[in-house]
Amino acid sequence: MGIARLLAKGWIIFCLFATAHALRIELMSGLPVGNALTTLSICAGLFIAMGLLFVGGFGASAVHSVSPILARMKLHHLIPGFNEGVFIVFVILSFLNQALVAPEVINRGGAGALENAIYFLMPGQRALVDALEACTMDGGRVYAAAFTWLLAIIYLASASSRLRLAAGLIRLEQGDRPQLLGPTLRAFLFGTVAVVGIQFLCVGSAYSWLNCSAFADITGPLLIGLAPLMLAYLIVAALASLLAGAPEK
Repeated sequence: MGIARLLAKGWIIFCLFATAHALRIELMSGLPVGNALTTLSICAGLFIAMGLLFVGGFGASAVHSVSPILARMKLHHLIPGFNEGVFIVFVILSFLNQALVAPEVINRGGAGALENAIYFLMPGQRALVDALEACTMDGGRVYAAAFTWLLAIIYLASASSRLRLAAGLIRLEQGDRPQLLGPTLRAFLFGTVAVVGIQFLCVGSAYSWLNCSAFADITGPLLIGLAPLMLAYLIVAALASLLAGAPEK
C-alpha cells in the first residue's frame, strides 16, 4: 500500500469517526438532529476534501507516471479488501461500544474482567486509568479503551496471518505503478510512526499531556476508541511493506 492511499483512508476514517462523536455530543446537549447533521456534514465534507486534496497532490507527485490520476483509478481500488473490511467493522463496533454500551456496563462482571486483563497487559491502559482517576472521570471510558485494545489485538493477529498475501499485492502494485518510495523505505517510515504511536498509546505517554477537559470532548474518544485500531493497521502496513521489500525466495 502506498503512503498516499494509507493517508487518504486514515484521514477519511478519522474525520467520520470524529464527526460521529461530535454528532453524539451535540444531540446529548439537546440540539435538534437536523441542525446538527447540517452543520457537521458541512464541516466533515470540508475537512475530508482538504485532506484528500493534500494527499492527492502528494500521491500525484510521488508516482512516476504522466497519465491522469482518474485514468489509473480502477474499480477495485474503491472496494476494501478483507483486512480493510475487518478494520471498518471494528471501527464501527468501537464507536457503538463507546456511545451505547460502555456507559451502561461500568464495573459489571464481563466488563470488569476485560478491564483488568487489558490493565495488566497494557501500560497505556494503566496510564489512562491514572489520568481518569486524577480527573475523577470514567463514564465507561476505561471499558471503552479496553474493548478497543481487544479489537486492535484481534485485528493485528488476524491481519498478520495474511502478511505474505499483502506483501505480494504490494510487489504487484509496485511493478504496475513504480513509486518514488520503495517498499523498504515505506516500511521504515511506517515503522518509525508506529514506534511513536506505541510510545504514546501502548506506553501511555499521550495521556499525561491531556487536560481533563479533553476526555469530555472529541479528543478523548478519538484516542480511546480509534487510535489503537489505527496503530494496529499501521503496524500491519509496516510489516507488509518490509516483507515486500525482502528478496523473494
